[in-house]
Amino acid sequence: MIRVLLADDDALVRTGLKVMLRGAEGVEVVGEAADGAEVVAAVRQHGPDVVLMDIRMPVMDGLAATRRLAAAGDGAPQVLVLTTFDDPALVLDAMRAGAAGYLVKHAAPEEIVEAVRRAARGEPALSPSAARALMDHAADEAPSRADQARQRLALLTERERDVAAAVAEGLSNGEIGARLHLSVGTVKAHLSSALTKLELTNRVQLALLTHDARSSS
Repeated sequence: MIRVLLADDDALVRTGLKVMLRGAEGVEVVGEAADGAEVVAAVRQHGPDVVLMDIRMPVMDGLAATRRLAAAGDGAPQVLVLTTFDDPALVLDAMRAGAAGYLVKHAAPEEIVEAVRRAARGEPALSPSAARALMDHAADEAPSRADQARQRLALLTERERDVAAAVAEGLSNGEIGARLHLSVGTVKAHLSSALTKLELTNRVQLALLTHDARSSS
């Protein structure tokens, strides 16, 4: 069962999401929060697997709350940003804060449910516009960031870099294993080691770093 926490300052939005997710097999809404500060407390209380996080909330916004959750390290829930703001800059801010995915609120219900499932598996869950923002980011990034990214990736073993490159292509653990002739467990071990060495929280951040390293110098 995937345990989900809803974080939005609009009670009607939370109610709508709760009704929608209630009909999804294997998904359970375990709590709600109306601002970023409540999110942090609710995560400690309910132990969700995934947090559906709005960005614009009072007291503490969703990006700040995402950073707080990501800083907790192992055991932190996956954050799936769900917002009305389809802004490329916000997509990048959310990914760098530690979010595992980014969707807009007008996404179809089945798309939101599938994104929750993907986030729970530790896979990226991005709307088409969010994916385009990441691609544009990779194309437009400054050379200095590319150099820094290459230096950081040099900390990894060759196999860990292979896994990172496959993650940047959007491959699942099973697909990476098939390409590199590794078991899924071994892929997960390499991925976990890479994230630890690079002080990252999820595979989306690893994909961003890998894209940065590929930018023209």
